[in-house]
Amino acid sequence: MRRLFSVAVAAAAVAAAFAAVPAQAIRSPHVEVSADPARPPEVVAPIALLIDVNSGRVLFERQSHRRFVPASLTKIMTSYVAFELVKQGKLKLDASFPMRPETFRQWHRVGSTMFLENNSQTRVADLLEGIVTVSANDACVVLAEGVSGSVPGFTALMNAQARALGMRDTHYNTPNGWMDEGRTYVSAADLATLSTALITRHPDFYRRFYGHETMIWNGIKQRNHNPLYGAVPGADGVKTGFTNEAGYGLVGSAQRGGRRLMMVVGGYDRPQDRARDGAALLEWGFAAFDETPLFAPGAHLGSARVQGGTVASVGLVAARPLAMLVPHGQKVRPTLSIRYKGPLRAPIAKGQDVALLIVRAPGQPEARLPLVAAEAVPAGGMLDRLRDGFTAMVGR
Repeated sequence: MRRLFSVAVAAAAVAAAFAAVPAQAIRSPHVEVSADPARPPEVVAPIALLIDVNSGRVLFERQSHRRFVPASLTKIMTSYVAFELVKQGKLKLDASFPMRPETFRQWHRVGSTMFLENNSQTRVADLLEGIVTVSANDACVVLAEGVSGSVPGFTALMNAQARALGMRDTHYNTPNGWMDEGRTYVSAADLATLSTALITRHPDFYRRFYGHETMIWNGIKQRNHNPLYGAVPGADGVKTGFTNEAGYGLVGSAQRGGRRLMMVVGGYDRPQDRARDGAALLEWGFAAFDETPLFAPGAHLGSARVQGGTVASVGLVAARPLAMLVPHGQKVRPTLSIRYKGPLRAPIAKGQDVALLIVRAPGQPEARLPLVAAEAVPAGGMLDRLRDGFTAMVGR
């Protein structure tokens, strides 16, 4: 019978290194920042969320699972679907899609636009640049029709990706977020999940297409509406949104010294309030919490028993980096334990997810890190099974 094994991990080296990393001194101009974790900024948005991406910790939350109309925040998923298709080899960035006459009549100069011409052919890379940088509604529809043949076909892909990411409070009816009587909706928590996946799954595409302050297309220069660019050091995304139906929203992210924060706000009546609160949330997150790295990817953290393999145990390594956030100026001593259902049964592939590291510290939320097999363990033969039987008999 398989049992849940819990193994304590020696944490002296981790605890000794668990001195808080100094907060970054760089701050946005004209933003007052509190370094007290108990004193977040005054945010007027009805919906708000701030998370530390590396640790996954929620730093500020207000109705983060409340559904709301996203407007152009929808386009984060539009670009994510395209990135996924390119990664899978189903879409090429240098492929070109047409602006059909029907699409031109419906979307020419409607809202934010890339000014695509009737019967024009535009590369996927240029469409994505227009979608991300100038929030081009026309580019979204051209991309959707080019990829799937129709807008409903593309929104089906968007909703499939939302389900795969666990976005339970999200549904897409358009690829651009244009007003549709509330049939497109999201939550702040889901937008943070999506944007984190966008950055961590597609870092090269994120760097290539996000973070641009301006775009020139067909001789027309347009500015990105993201109020964080040029105002918050390290800001490189993600997307603004506005319609009369939705109000003003923002998904923003900034990275400093390897630490990344992600914030979502929605439901503003005025863009200046959105800009002020977005910057204040990010600055407070950087100032009030310090990041302490615990483990790098591939760090060897223990071993697990194996049954039916050529060896009796397998090494366990960190699947990804793990860091813990500590209120500024404080120190904590974490306790670590490894859990897995075992003995593990061979064969086991190298890199297979087989265990979980649990990290606890006083006053901190529990952190979890997937552990994978350090090496492959093939299925064993008769002598290996005899060894397992003897080990079980003597209770080892």
